[in-house]
Amino acid sequence: MAVFDVDITDLTHEGRGVARVEGKTLFVAGALPGERASVRVTRRHRHYDEAVVEVLHTRSPDRVEPRCAHFGTCGGCSLQHLAPAAQIAAKQRVLAENFERIGKVAPRRWLEPLVGEPWGYRRRGRLSVKYVDKKGKALVGFREENGRYVADIAHCEVLVPAVGERIGALGELIGSLDAVREIPQIEIACGDDTTALVLRHLQPLSDRDRAALVAFAQQQRLAIFLQPGGNDSVHPLWPETIPLRFALPHYAVELEFLPLDFVQVNGAMNRRMIDHAFALLDAQPGDRVLDLFCGLGNFTLPLARRVATVAGVEGEHGLVARAGENARRNGIDNVQFHVANLLEDQRDTPWARATWDKLLLDPPRSGAAAVLEYLPRKDTRRVVYVSCHPGSLARDSGILVERHGFRLEAAGVMDMFPHTAHVESIALFVRPS
Repeated sequence: MAVFDVDITDLTHEGRGVARVEGKTLFVAGALPGERASVRVTRRHRHYDEAVVEVLHTRSPDRVEPRCAHFGTCGGCSLQHLAPAAQIAAKQRVLAENFERIGKVAPRRWLEPLVGEPWGYRRRGRLSVKYVDKKGKALVGFREENGRYVADIAHCEVLVPAVGERIGALGELIGSLDAVREIPQIEIACGDDTTALVLRHLQPLSDRDRAALVAFAQQQRLAIFLQPGGNDSVHPLWPETIPLRFALPHYAVELEFLPLDFVQVNGAMNRRMIDHAFALLDAQPGDRVLDLFCGLGNFTLPLARRVATVAGVEGEHGLVARAGENARRNGIDNVQFHVANLLEDQRDTPWARATWDKLLLDPPRSGAAAVLEYLPRKDTRRVVYVSCHPGSLARDSGILVERHGFRLEAAGVMDMFPHTAHVESIALFVRPS
């Protein structure tokens, strides 16, 4: 397709540059605001087109050299070419725009962004696997930016080094197996002391393959799980007993989890986020707190060390069971966990009808609109909302302000996923006296 010059005027929520050509929007991968570039259109659509940079004529002062040699091909990161401070500023703009456009609200003050180490932070992830005949090898990595192919990478700068530095070795291992065409993905799950890989396999593994996997695990000091079917089929290959756990030292809490359980991707930022959330919540020894979408008890259990009583509510039975086990293991007895589908009406349950001084929410991308139909009650004074999607946070902020009479006191971003366009944020809502 044709190559032509454009001026980049903005950055999309996905991290692509924005230009206008004869009144039509053009999204340009790899371009930054303030740059002029020769671009080539790769796909045309009715209301917009997509393009890539062929020649960069002027550079943004925020442009930096990507650390990873695979950047631009691998779809695991989209912002390595943008300076970290500029990444944070872009994410905060996304959050502010969503508040204004969707929620029709604005925070009274902006919180300082919560930032941390931008490399080697990712302790959870899913790697795709594909044997490519033309290359004569198995590829292990994230999908390419177009999503159709597995990126041909040798290392990853954002995964924890125990995995990121072994991507090439993993590819060689898979390529040597009899089941090379029967392994579509590898899940990564890291605790504080253990790095585990979960291999999904579509056919039973031969004894030779199992021996090769055990030898690799022993040599690389990794744990290997196998997944022949659904999530409940996951089981350890080597070693036979593999405890996965992470500690929250400030609260004398340690959480054990299973390889496919949800835990926050960025362990260091998770610890800082918990401190941040509790400071905003103003957790006091006499407080009764309700923690919704509580998962394993990531907030619930450390919060129990600070307040009188706390209840955690989660829809997944297995997570609730493990949250209860973690409470018992840590000697925490002022917490209750409940299984409930929070996308359905739960207003008649005892925990929803109880009195709670403060409310903590950490919902999935879809947000908490269903819960906000009946909570928080009039006796709840503070709400802290941890969000992984600015659009649903903005919508729910409007509900808390307009329907429940809260004030959006403060909000800010947390860089849980450096070098990606993912926006993690936190907001504090206060009921006026």
